[in-house]
Amino acid sequence: MADVIDYQIYGDDLQLVEIELDPGEGVRAEAGTMTYMEDGIEMQTSTGGIFKGLKRMVTGESFFITTFLNNGRGKSHVAFAAPYPGKIVAFDLDQFGGQVLCQRDSFLCAAQGTEIEVAFTKRLGAGFFGGEGFILQKLTGDGMVFVHAGGTVIEKDLAAGETLRVDTGCIVAFDTRVDYDIQFVGGFKNALFGGEGLFLAKLTGPGKVYLQSLPFARLVDRIKRGMRLSQSGGEQTGVAGLGSDLLKGIISGG
Repeated sequence: MADVIDYQIYGDDLQLVEIELDPGEGVRAEAGTMTYMEDGIEMQTSTGGIFKGLKRMVTGESFFITTFLNNGRGKSHVAFAAPYPGKIVAFDLDQFGGQVLCQRDSFLCAAQGTEIEVAFTKRLGAGFFGGEGFILQKLTGDGMVFVHAGGTVIEKDLAAGETLRVDTGCIVAFDTRVDYDIQFVGGFKNALFGGEGLFLAKLTGPGKVYLQSLPFARLVDRIKRGMRLSQSGGEQTGVAGLGSDLLKGIISGG
């Protein structure tokens, strides 16, 4: 059973979630997301099992999951920041039947007792053409979970049989009752000039779906494009050059 935790989300477009832990309570988080922690909080880093760690590493995630445990005598706080502009979405797994699927890079933190696993889509088509949607994370438990979305968060409640076609990168998380598949966008012009890719994710209800307006991959792609255009006109100077230097680290891994 997951710990029952209290929390508060700060900020607007660059958000941070502060978790309040009673003595003995803990929160699990992706490595490198912690911003600050008060006295009494201790870090315990583990793989959650060698096989689970290897699966996360192969899919581009951290090999380790860190648990922040309150070993003090009173309440204490630990905070985690979103990695890029957007919103932090908080939801209770108990209200989703104990399981939620989310994008592999959207998980931020969760109450201790939550299992974080890599989940692969069931269909071969999704595996080959899903892009960001190919590798998903499965969050299992009955406590609070926090995921991060780029840009604005859109929440959809799909009725039974209701479908929604979405750019794969725009999916943040969805109920495991939702059927997930990849659909081909037909037409020669769509393939060459559509700009949205050849394939879209098809989500079929019932269930809740969280979407994001600005996936990180799309943001990086636009930055790359702008830099190429700037560089084609000569060496960058001033603010543009400084912005380029600051973004090189992000873009090289994008």
